[in-house]
Amino acid sequence: MAAGNTLQNYIDNEWLAPDNSEYLDVMNPATTDVLAKVPLSPAAEVDIAAQAAASALNDWRHTPPTERIQYLFKLKQLLEENLDDISRTITMECGKTLLEAKGEMRRAIENVEVACGIPTMMQGTNLEDIASGIDEFMIRQPVGVCAAIAPFNFPGMITFWFLPYAIACGNTYIVKPSEKVPITMQKVFRLLEQTGLPKGVVNLVNGAADTVNAIIDHPIIRAISFVGATPTAKYVYARATANGKRAQCQGGAKNPILVLPDADEGEVIHAVGESAFGCAGQRCLAASLVVTVGGAKGWFSKSIADAAASRPVGYGLEEGVEMGPVITGESKTRIEGLIQQGADEGAEVLVDGRHPLISGFESGNFVRPTVLQNLNPDGGIASTEIFGPVLGLIHADTVDDAIRLINSGKYGNMACLFTSSGAAARKFRYEAQIGNIGINVGVAAPMAFFPFSGWKESFFGDLHGQAGDAVDFFTQKKVVVERWF
Repeated sequence: MAAGNTLQNYIDNEWLAPDNSEYLDVMNPATTDVLAKVPLSPAAEVDIAAQAAASALNDWRHTPPTERIQYLFKLKQLLEENLDDISRTITMECGKTLLEAKGEMRRAIENVEVACGIPTMMQGTNLEDIASGIDEFMIRQPVGVCAAIAPFNFPGMITFWFLPYAIACGNTYIVKPSEKVPITMQKVFRLLEQTGLPKGVVNLVNGAADTVNAIIDHPIIRAISFVGATPTAKYVYARATANGKRAQCQGGAKNPILVLPDADEGEVIHAVGESAFGCAGQRCLAASLVVTVGGAKGWFSKSIADAAASRPVGYGLEEGVEMGPVITGESKTRIEGLIQQGADEGAEVLVDGRHPLISGFESGNFVRPTVLQNLNPDGGIASTEIFGPVLGLIHADTVDDAIRLINSGKYGNMACLFTSSGAAARKFRYEAQIGNIGINVGVAAPMAFFPFSGWKESFFGDLHGQAGDAVDFFTQKKVVVERWF
């Protein structure tokens, strides 16, 4: 996996140090200790991986899907056996708590389980005698060499929205993990190696922006899966599709939660606190706005402020900690600047998480949970993805006003409603222009057998990650019209 603490790429079933590569320090965000050095692979390294994947493609696509999924069964077992070790690695390099890291890996394993159903999920359709003596049928075939460009916030899970489906469908694959959190994928690829997958079926190339551009531009790579901020998602989608590739690019979010007066106060506060401050707010399904409707404003703001102020913050490997640091010092500075911007726009800083001192981790990248009350709905912060533990509160008089408010936003990743009214819930789920809807849940994360949705500037493409969408993305449909004399 590495020489000392210097990470390597995995290409054609070999661990290799890329030639002529620069290296970047991988930091523990809680301690700022250097965990490893990751190579920033040049375009030539991407070409080597693409050539290896292309060489493996013909044999792999001719391997029956019932045989391909046997490697996934082995991978599931290996992931289960190594869950604790990988979870600790996620906490050390990403910052989330150990419980959150284990939950992330559970979702990764779920996707492997679903992808084991590919023999059924890839089934085509047929119709006999569409005309006299003529039959017609549709079959699925793999796209070819595909690649994932993964973000930092879920170093174990998000690659599994794509990789197991891609290889089960007969494609070969390249993963480019975030240069901020590359160690987790090193361990995952050690497990992939143990499954006995043929040479070149899965490949790992570390790097940053230049590596990403080389993946997007490489003529052998036919499909790109990306998760990250909206500006980068737009860029990857535009450049990939201009190169004739398939692309599915998950972008950013500004996820609202509507709270009605008839909601259960205890359930709401717990769920919203977990959604807004879990994973330090660094997830695309984190609640970042709460719209209180009618009389809900009276009780919600004080209760959520108490929950935010009392949430234990520290190193995610320590017992009792419920929120860890943000990923880098630059992120900490950016988040604290956005809190100030919200105040400058007229919001009341009800709970201020800036510049905390965490005993024993004074150099860590910590921002405590923050609540901004009476956020200006026309201000910049109301529409900016903060990607940190910051929750803004806005009020609306009616459910219709609240729905209009959330539909006016540029993002469409998630919205949730807390109520005891079935009529209000039905109206909300029908009218909200959002891809993932939650009713009385704070994080509307689809299970692996549903696609991970997203609308407007939260997603660019036609087919999402996970489940049937992933099968459609990683296969090409071929229609055959046949007559025999």
